[in-house]
Amino acid sequence: MTKLVSIAYVARAHGLNGELRVHPHNETTDALRRRAMVVLRPKGGADRAVELGAVRAVPGAFLVTLDGVTSREAADALRGAELLVERDALAPPEEGEFYAVDVEGARVELADGTHVGTVIGLRDYPSVNALAVTQTDGTEIEVPLVEAYVSKIDIAARLVVLHHIDEL
Repeated sequence: MTKLVSIAYVARAHGLNGELRVHPHNETTDALRRRAMVVLRPKGGADRAVELGAVRAVPGAFLVTLDGVTSREAADALRGAELLVERDALAPPEEGEFYAVDVEGARVELADGTHVGTVIGLRDYPSVNALAVTQTDGTEIEVPLVEAYVSKIDIAARLVVLHHIDEL
């Protein structure tokens, strides 16, 4: 099964004819411009494939139209919905980078091989990104993605090796 990756969310309706103001999770993405179809995941609703119409960039967002969304009311009903694409549709990450979906579910160990837990997500803070990790005892910690904590991330092996978890 191909993983779906959220690339943006609907912030609000724009105008009267069903256009949506969509905020990308990565402002430099061109994934919306390269796609004809996306998966729409409304809050509390079922996923459905939708065809993208017009897509135009505005500062910090995109204005998009979706097939079947033709009124302000229909657009406003989608507020908070996620736009997703298949992971395979994304461009390969640059050297030393990865997509959050690629590290979710990875085993987390200390350098000595001690099992710490499993990555459950990536948290994006203004000062640092952090791995959210459920430890073997069920508690959650956030590991800053900095060399002081992270020794290695091996996407192919689904493994994150940490120097330590002191102070977390």
